[in-house]
Amino acid sequence: MDVTVKMPQLGESVTEGTVSAWLKRPGDRVERYESLLEVITDKVNAEVPSPYAGVVKALLVAEGDTVPVGTPICVLEAEGEVEADASAPESHGSATAPSPAGAADPGAGAGTATPATGATGPGGAAPGAPERGRYSPAVRRLAREHGVDLTQVRGTGAGGRVTREDVERFVAQRAAGVAPAASPATAPQAAPVPPQAAPAPAAAAAPKLGPDDELVPLTPIRRTIARNMVLSATTIPHAWTMVEADVTGIERLIESRGAEFRAREGVNLTFLPFAVKAAVEALKAVPRLNATWSEAGIILHKRVHVGIAVATEDGLVVPVIHDADRLSIAGLAVAIADLASRARAGKLNLDDMQGGTFTVDNTGAVGTELSMPIIVPGQTGILTTERAKKKPVVVGDAIAIRTVMALCLSIDHRVVDGAEAGRFLTEVRRRLESVGPETGLY
Repeated sequence: MDVTVKMPQLGESVTEGTVSAWLKRPGDRVERYESLLEVITDKVNAEVPSPYAGVVKALLVAEGDTVPVGTPICVLEAEGEVEADASAPESHGSATAPSPAGAADPGAGAGTATPATGATGPGGAAPGAPERGRYSPAVRRLAREHGVDLTQVRGTGAGGRVTREDVERFVAQRAAGVAPAASPATAPQAAPVPPQAAPAPAAAAAPKLGPDDELVPLTPIRRTIARNMVLSATTIPHAWTMVEADVTGIERLIESRGAEFRAREGVNLTFLPFAVKAAVEALKAVPRLNATWSEAGIILHKRVHVGIAVATEDGLVVPVIHDADRLSIAGLAVAIADLASRARAGKLNLDDMQGGTFTVDNTGAVGTELSMPIIVPGQTGILTTERAKKKPVVVGDAIAIRTVMALCLSIDHRVVDGAEAGRFLTEVRRRLESVGPETGLY
């Protein structure tokens, strides 16, 4: 039986995807769950598995084409029984996500297949009906944390799916005493509207190039970075502040115990895990920095998930250390090295890219001394750790040469004010300056 495979939704708020490479061609046999193609979205890069075993009959979308979620992309001659509107298993392929403003939610499913005729079987959902009961792990976890019945949450994702933002909005409205919008399962149903083709995007005007100019085409990731940076800069009122921390004690600890640590853990001991540990402890002291702005109120996150900015050949990605406050300095060092290594190899999975509540960016690794970072939409703050350098410092009544590092913080001024930002940085600095050669790493 012929079935049509559709563009999957690889992320809760993803609306379109780009076919980066077909891994199978017409006439090729494909097994169920075998990778069929690679897709790039504004959230992830991932391989999409085939929902059925069979033979590829036709490719409906060319490599490089970007189409909306749900668009037919290929036809399979499937073997065995074929369920109408059956969903393919979740993709476990590699994934990356762009830029500090692009920290991503996980994909809810990898692809759907329907009979090529487009008919639904008995009891099948009508075209355009919300896909109720299919929730991503992040949505289910958030619902458990806040005691939310997901059937009561109105989904705004593709196909009516419930996203993290929908749950957070529901929680904020409930806390504020505002009646949440009814979910499609309980709200009166309007008459169905025939689906319409999405309008084609307007073609961008060709830029004028000089004889020595070169036009570098925008990759999906670079285009997404640009879009998210504009979103952050135009919707979040940024405020910036900084302090300097004396990290001589950390430097001496690394010099005296770094070789032993590498032999034991297989990774280098750097300033970054100490900074992340100080930041997560400071977030406990100043919880307003671990929050999300909403029009209904400020959502305070009880768990601390720290995004770590990593530079790759494709752009800046921000994988997340979940529950970072539960890890020791050694645990953070191992987690950071693992995420950075897999990010640069393109082997992050979808769960690595979702759920960040605060971001730390080690800009000092590229030699900077002061930075003004842009906040990840949905978060309240981003901290940069700058280049550690030796400089004369007044210690008591004497001048000594110490190793000093600048800590720069951008905040969402809707959520926190300068006093809280200053207190947060003071907490981070105090913790960093308390580290010495004998500080425990485990």
